Amino acid sequence: MTNLPPDFPAPGATPHSPFRKAVVRGLAVLVPPLLTIVIFVWVGSTVQQYVLEPVTAGIRQALLLQIADIRHDVELADPSQQTALIDGATYHRLPNDTFVPIAVYEKVLKAQDQQAVPETGRAVYRRYIDLTYLRPYYVVPTFLLLFILLLYLLGKFMAAGIGRFFWNLFEQGIHRLPLVRNVYSSVKQVSDFLFSESNIEYTRVVAVEYPRKGLWSLGFVTGESLADIRGAANEPVLSVIVCTSPMPMTGFTVTVRRSETVDLNMTIDQAFQFIISCGVVVPPQQALELSGNGQPRAIEEQPPEPATAGEQ
Repeated sequence: MTNLPPDFPAPGATPHSPFRKAVVRGLAVLVPPLLTIVIFVWVGSTVQQYVLEPVTAGIRQALLLQIADIRHDVELADPSQQTALIDGATYHRLPNDTFVPIAVYEKVLKAQDQQAVPETGRAVYRRYIDLTYLRPYYVVPTFLLLFILLLYLLGKFMAAGIGRFFWNLFEQGIHRLPLVRNVYSSVKQVSDFLFSESNIEYTRVVAVEYPRKGLWSLGFVTGESLADIRGAANEPVLSVIVCTSPMPMTGFTVTVRRSETVDLNMTIDQAFQFIISCGVVVPPQQALELSGNGQPRAIEEQPPEPATAGEQ
């Protein structure tokens, strides 16, 4: 058998160029922050498109009905004049022969810069309302405060008995809709997991042979399970949550004999990283290294040196 140099690739292995390794390392560094930014931008744009803009449009329409002062059929001595005195106030004439207060028109005209001023009174007032009442630095903080207040009131309402009664009626109606009930149930499971006040207490990480012998899955021990199952098994049993990859918010609750579980030397956070990454991110103490013959072996700590006769 020919002895190969240490840096020579093993038979069947594909050598990776330094360029490819550098590109992969760059992707590993760039992808996590980039995906984080993309997710936050997507959430922000979704909230703006489906929540903030409809609310702003409703407020704009309500203000338009309250403050719009648009005059029609104004008789002018000179048909070419652009202003008119109506009820002691000066109004400006628009291209569709309607009149709005001169102060409103001048504010819109100043903000339009090089753009054309809207030709109708309602359009002028919509722009005026945006400039006066619906500035982003007014709207966003006010919206956040009102949204938090709404959540608080909704939470207090749900804490009362009448609130739960009406909410149960609402969910019963949702569960009667063939397609909507499936989507609603899935979303509710995720939201209950994320926002439930009674968080699941994980005690330790174990490995169990699930879903059959020979296949090992990571699980989180949550308790001692049920007394009847323990009596049937004639030995201590454990309740274990086996989470699914890459979303550990879903999974299966199984009851296994304590003797059939393997306690793993890893933290809860490390176990979650292992599950979310589909087994790619392995804790350092659980990593494997290749031995001299190419076979993987666990990284073991060096045994302590034997004590000398003087130390004994």
